[in-house]
Formats: sequence, C-alpha cells, structure tokens
Amino acid sequence: MEGSAIATEPYAMTAPLNPLLPRIELESAPNPTAAVIWLHGLGADGSDFAGLVPELDLQGCPPIRFVFPHAPSMPVTLNGGYVIPAWYDIFGLNLVDRQDAPGIQKSEQAITALIANEVARGIPSEHIVLAGFSQGCAMALHTGLRLPERLAGIMALSGYLPLADRFASERTHANAHTPVFMAHGTQDPVVVLARGEDSRNALVALGHPVQWHTYPMQHAVHPQEIADIAAFLKQVLGAAARAE
Repeated sequence: MEGSAIATEPYAMTAPLNPLLPRIELESAPNPTAAVIWLHGLGADGSDFAGLVPELDLQGCPPIRFVFPHAPSMPVTLNGGYVIPAWYDIFGLNLVDRQDAPGIQKSEQAITALIANEVARGIPSEHIVLAGFSQGCAMALHTGLRLPERLAGIMALSGYLPLADRFASERTHANAHTPVFMAHGTQDPVVVLARGEDSRNALVALGHPVQWHTYPMQHAVHPQEIADIAAFLKQVLGAAARAE
C-alpha cells in the first residue's frame, strides 16, 4: 500500500488558545472518508506506529487518514521524574492502585479535540477508529467509551482500562455497542496479561462487544496481530462504507 506522510503543526480549532496536538498523518488513498487516530505508548511519539501502516492489508476499506498524535512531555514519577512523552503520570508498576485522574482527563480532552477535527474535515465519527498501544491503549478505552458520538471501533493494544471504578457511571450509550478489539502479549512484563484480562472482563460484564486476542510476545506487536488489526479495520470501516 502506498501512503504519503504529512507532518502537521498544532493549530487552533474554535478557540485560539486550544491548539490540537502535533501529529503525523498518513493517507491510504486520496480523499479519505474514514480515519484511524492511533495513540502511542509511554516515552514514544506519533512515529512509533506510523511505520506499521504500509504493512496493513486494507483492501476492502475506504480511503483512510491515519492520525498519529504526539503526547506532551511531562515528568513521569515511575521514571524518576524524568520528562518524557506521556498521556498521564504513572505512579507505580501496579498501574491501577493510584492513578493520575486529572492527567487522564486532560489527555481525554485533547484526544476528543482530534476526533472533532476529523469530523470538521468531513469524516463522521462513525467512520473513525480510536486506537492505542499501552498507555495509548488506556487512553483509547477511556476516551472512546465515554465519547457522546458513536465511533466505528476501538483498538486496545497491550494496555488496560484506567479509572475502571468510574467507568460504569461515566460510559456513554453512544458507544455501548461499538466493537472493541483488544490484544495482549501472554508474556508482557510491562502491562501484565492479568491487567488486560481484568479490563476485558469489566467491559464484557457491561455488555461491550470485545474481540479478545492474545499472542506469544512481550510488550510489542506480533505479526499475526498486524493481520488481525487489518481484518478488524475491514470489518468496522468496510461495513461503514458499504452502509452508505
């Protein structure tokens, strides 16, 4: 698949003091009618998954704009306070005992603004997939399932559901039936498999349609996972295109 990379600078939406996150954009074909917003993990940036796009078999999908935002840099407690790109602070290896709720909510607003920007560019929310890896996975689940507009799907890779104790009361009806692709490495030492399983179980218990996949890997992306991601995008974006 051919694609062209466009590095874009942050710019304002309706409010001049509310710039969008800087990001990398790739289009699978001209005039995209669908979008995938893909959130990187702790300490990475938007380029981390941009190289994966040419590996995806997207036959049967409409033209897609892939958006890879860069998280802001901040001191991260788990990293000894060093400043690195992060969607929110991490206080300990357990991930869930103490959580940075204000940081999570601030990033939720920034990600929601990116979704709104794609809508303003002519792509309806039901043709948008929100994806993320690790900490980006946490933000994809947190933001996507609270969004008041329906998404095409959510891809949650090697991560977990943050602020799970609030989820049942804060989730929205709009995405109660949105397909959720969850993938995890069976040997993951960073976000242990049990953390992903707990998140899957919490979603399933509330009726969310979760497609659960495990792979023999650590905190990474498996070749079979790439094929499964492409199949999921065909399912949720191809179906949306056919419904028009």
